Amino acid sequence: MRRVAVLHGGISAEREVSLHSGAQVIQALQTAGYEVVGVEVNADLSALISALTPPPDVVFNALHGRFGEDGTLQGVLDYMGIPYTHSGVLASALAMDKAAAKAVFAQAGLPVAPHRIIEITELADHHPLPPPYVVKPVNEGSSVGVHIIKAGDNRSADIVRGWSFGPAMVEQYVPGRELTVCVMEDHALFVTEIVTGEEFYDYHAKYAEGGSHHVIPAKIPEEITRRAMEISLAAHRALGCRGATRADLRFDATGNQLVLLEVNTQPGMTATSLLPEQAALAGMDFPSLCAWMVERATCRV
Repeated sequence: MRRVAVLHGGISAEREVSLHSGAQVIQALQTAGYEVVGVEVNADLSALISALTPPPDVVFNALHGRFGEDGTLQGVLDYMGIPYTHSGVLASALAMDKAAAKAVFAQAGLPVAPHRIIEITELADHHPLPPPYVVKPVNEGSSVGVHIIKAGDNRSADIVRGWSFGPAMVEQYVPGRELTVCVMEDHALFVTEIVTGEEFYDYHAKYAEGGSHHVIPAKIPEEITRRAMEISLAAHRALGCRGATRADLRFDATGNQLVLLEVNTQPGMTATSLLPEQAALAGMDFPSLCAWMVERATCRV
């Protein structure tokens, strides 16, 4: 029986999400017949290394955000020679750095919104882009720290005072519908439309019960479905991802325009998460999805 260590928790702003993901993954892998040990990760790297000594057969990486999703942990596991799920060092680092990811996407000919990187204090002086635009941390996930600035908005000074994320990305706001596509290795699954009563698909909408409603398959023109899946698979490949990813896009029906926002190399594995939902529609239950990830785990040795 293969022994799998599930890493969850971490030290990012997404710690609670990761704890939920990890708990469900542990249960699913036990159901699938693996010997499973949960490892709650904190700021003590030596404790993590001790927990992985002797090494398990595979690490299931259920961490989200910085230090778990950005290539840092992946480098540690590569050094230790332990196979792990999801993408490797380079793809993880590129995807987590929104500026680097957009440069890769643009080079691959994929549609991205106009954007620039600023020091957050610039926001207090003037609009760095014509409103409406989005302000977001360069290296966070789950919509942590994201704000939409509209014409006449007077929240800039408050945002600057409360900012703790380093440089910011400002990006032209793309109106329209929120779409997401999950990719498993070389195959895009479905297009889901995310409908929420919030201003946008923020942290609350992502994880709170009833925070959003998923329409799957999305009720959009067939050509847009095909194109969204092509863009998502191309983005997965351009970054050099492996395993499962999720691409987030916006669809502006007035201009029939699709824009790629980002690729998540560690899609959520909670009850409200999109990857398990798309996999289920494809005929793969949650234990089978987790097992699929374990069986494709690898590392750079």
